[in-house]
Amino acid sequence: QVQPVLSGGGSVQAGGSLRLSCTAPGFASRRCGLQWYRQAAGKQREWVSHILDDGTTNVSGSVKGRFTMSRDRALDTVHLQMNSLRPEDTAMYFCRACGTWSEGTQVTVSS
Repeated sequence: QVQPVLSGGGSVQAGGSLRLSCTAPGFASRRCGLQWYRQAAGKQREWVSHILDDGTTNVSGSVKGRFTMSRDRALDTVHLQMNSLRPEDTAMYFCRACGTWSEGTQVTVSS
């Protein structure tokens, strides 16, 4: 079973940047995609972005132009670069690979 491990996160002021990294040993060899989600306090978990096995990426409209992904196949790691962060980006962030969720990491953006 693939078990994603999420690192990064923290606190930043509006306009700042953070990078999250999701390492999921074995997910590349299983040709799984990897997805990013977030959940703000009191709200439902929402999809943020994904990367398919062929490298195709897609992001939600709320983060388009600010969040990008990159992949390190050798390390089975996908990075989520978050720029121009806004207070509304504050949430617990998760990644999911081959249907398995990571633990969450908190991202807090202050105004």
